[in-house]
Formats: sequence, C-alpha cells, structure tokens
Amino acid sequence: MTTRNHELRFQCWLVCGLAIAFHANAQPIDEYQVKAAFLYNFARYIDWPAVTFRSDKDPVRICVLGRDPFGSGLPETVKGRTLGSKSFAVSNVADASQITGCQILFISSSEQKRIPAILSAVPSVGVLTVGESDGFATHGGIVNFILEDGRVRFQINRQAAERAHLQISSKLLNLAQIVDK
Repeated sequence: MTTRNHELRFQCWLVCGLAIAFHANAQPIDEYQVKAAFLYNFARYIDWPAVTFRSDKDPVRICVLGRDPFGSGLPETVKGRTLGSKSFAVSNVADASQITGCQILFISSSEQKRIPAILSAVPSVGVLTVGESDGFATHGGIVNFILEDGRVRFQINRQAAERAHLQISSKLLNLAQIVDK
C-alpha cells in the first residue's frame, strides 16, 4: 500500500472518529469539538518515554491552561475512552506550576502573551504542548492549531517534540504542516 493510501486511510479514520465522538442528534460540530477530538487522537499517535507514567494505571492527563474554550466538550470526548490500559482525565490548571503529571498540555489563546514563560516552565520530558496562538510552534510549542479556510489544521514542531523525547507517528506528521525551529 502506498504512503498516499495510508494517509487517506488515516484521514478517513480520523473523520470517522470525529463522527463517532459526537452523537448524530448533537448540535453541529464547532471548532472546539474538533480540537477536542484532535487532542484525544494525538494521544494515540504519540509514543511517550517510559518515565512519563508512574504506573500502567496512570491516566493520560490532558490539562487546559488558561481560559477553557472546551466547556464540557473535552471531558465528553474522552469519557470512557482508553489508550491501551490507560483512561483519560481532563484537568484545568491555573498556571504552569500545576502541570506536573500532565501528558498533554493545551495552552489556550488567552495565554498568548505568556507563552514563552509557560513553555520554559514545562518539564523537558514527556509533555505534548498544544496551542492555538500565532507563532506557538515557532516559539517551541509542539503542536499548534490553525484555522485555514474554516477548517482546523495543525502544525508540528518536530524539534520541540524531540527535545521532549516524544515520538510522533509518521501518519500524524503527514497531516501536519511541519515547523522546525
């Protein structure tokens, strides 16, 4: 099977995953429902270093720093889902001192002015930083959501991922705009 076929299968899987994540009778999918589904799916395509989790029973913890734009959307998206034997947990954190134990850190656009300080406070190993602000990936964030033609897309900074000792699947990299700085 060609790389293009793999990419198409992955994209179809992602779209199906988004459709399953939201009930047919729910309201139309908005930007933050899509971003919530991406956060869940990012976890499936990242290999974390062994030191990231203290035990096999530790959940994959998604933390939201700043104004929470998801409402109940993110907790509902991950409710009842697992990654291998790990469940998911969602936490809101007020500042970078509370991010210990987070595997995915979503930094809201409300924190745009503090991004360099926040990123410098993130542990150097095992945290996938995800933002939605202009220049997030070029400032050292790993994944940055962007809107293009009304669709949610994302950028990945591979060098930042390497510094965090995170291995990102080539399937995910193929869907991203790559930003290396």
